[in-house]
Amino acid sequence: MISSSILKCSVPNLPVSKVGGLQKIKMELSLTRPDDWHLHLRDGDLLEAVAPLSARHFGRAVVMPNLRPPITTTAAAIAYRESIMKALPEDSNFTPLMTLYLTDRTSPDEIKLARESGVVYAVKLYPAGATTNSQDGVTDLFGKCFPVLQEMVQQNMPLLVHGEVTDPDIDIFDREKVYIDTVLGPLIQKLPQLKVVMEHITTADAVRFVESCNKGTVAATVTPQHLLLNRNSLFQGGLQPHNYCLPVLKREVHRQAIVAAVTSGSRRYFLGTDSAPHERQRKECPCGCAGIFNAPVALSLYAKVFDEAGALDKFEAFTSFNGPDFYGLPRSTSTIKLSRTPWKVPDHFSFASGHIIPMFAGETLEWLPSD
Repeated sequence: MISSSILKCSVPNLPVSKVGGLQKIKMELSLTRPDDWHLHLRDGDLLEAVAPLSARHFGRAVVMPNLRPPITTTAAAIAYRESIMKALPEDSNFTPLMTLYLTDRTSPDEIKLARESGVVYAVKLYPAGATTNSQDGVTDLFGKCFPVLQEMVQQNMPLLVHGEVTDPDIDIFDREKVYIDTVLGPLIQKLPQLKVVMEHITTADAVRFVESCNKGTVAATVTPQHLLLNRNSLFQGGLQPHNYCLPVLKREVHRQAIVAAVTSGSRRYFLGTDSAPHERQRKECPCGCAGIFNAPVALSLYAKVFDEAGALDKFEAFTSFNGPDFYGLPRSTSTIKLSRTPWKVPDHFSFASGHIIPMFAGETLEWLPSD
């Protein structure tokens, strides 16, 4: 929880330091250890490089299945989990929560196997062609996939939705809204008991949709980039490939709507970084990959958002309570501390095949998490 001495801000009892001749209050937050409910860990050398960085700050993470080939079976999910565990430090308590990649060929029996496995916690819906490695995604949700969705209701297995249409005639900035109107809304009407997480929401339209649904059945993850950046961040000072992600950043009015929703204290929203590492040259090229690598800075950036909104009293619920409560999992019993201590984000992280550029590379952040 957040220490009461911080919220009351009893100045005489808080340690201070001199900065430029002025006294600056040292603030510290003590939180139930957060979980990341949307994370890309990749595989191979990249997995070995990034898994320990997420494990430093997060207790659990819902791991996305969009590898090549995708994780479409329970057996593949178990094997991938073993690879993740091998990539973690020996003393790590990090727990990967595995997912299946929904395709037109997924069977209801696979959903039963997934539930029985004890390691698969959700199924991910990628519309075919919507994002990185989504070419095997869904093309017939209300036809071939519908028996699978019905079985997911029976198994209480959440559906995690990348909520964008892929019709090239639809403007890229409108694809989330159109998906809500034409796919997600009708889906909830047909299967009102299906638990759905609308992933990485980016618009005021998504906020209104989530708020309109029954509590406990539809929720949303929110990323640091969609809380802090708008679409101007793609172009300021030249094209900025490391700010390119999907869903793409939107107008400032949408960013403000998401900040207001997340910092309101609503239990419908929880932390999901969508941290998506790519080797630097795959971002800085004529056809750069979508994805922002934010794992090392995510907790600092979320704290910045809640601090600037005057909502630090609601921070812990967003990071640590709302997610496990929605999934029906126990909350973490360990804690992590964040101190108001300026620190500089590394310019890059090296691994065997090159470099990964983190979000806000080289910049100074105000909140420093403990390891």
